[in-house]
Amino acid sequence: MSKQDEIANDLKNHRVILYMKGSKLMPMCGFSARVVDILNHMEADFETRDVLQDDELRTSIKEHSNWPTLPQLYIDGEFIGGCDIVTELFQTGELNKILS
Repeated sequence: MSKQDEIANDLKNHRVILYMKGSKLMPMCGFSARVVDILNHMEADFETRDVLQDDELRTSIKEHSNWPTLPQLYIDGEFIGGCDIVTELFQTGELNKILS
């Protein structure tokens, strides 16, 4: 299975998934930690993938979204954004609408 197939499978099988540095239990960068904190605050049921454990995944997810930075949040198979966008959506209440 190619990494793109693996990503497509993740997006199909997990309503909310965060590609990040580290895990939801141990984020390895401040931006990833911020998004995890937001999702936990919202009591979202979400999966994570640690791109630090897989360089090919790290490259492939950036190609998939055409977005150069991590973390990357997907909801219902759709790329939502990185830390700044997720934070803004949270602050305006839009993220709650997307997750509902």
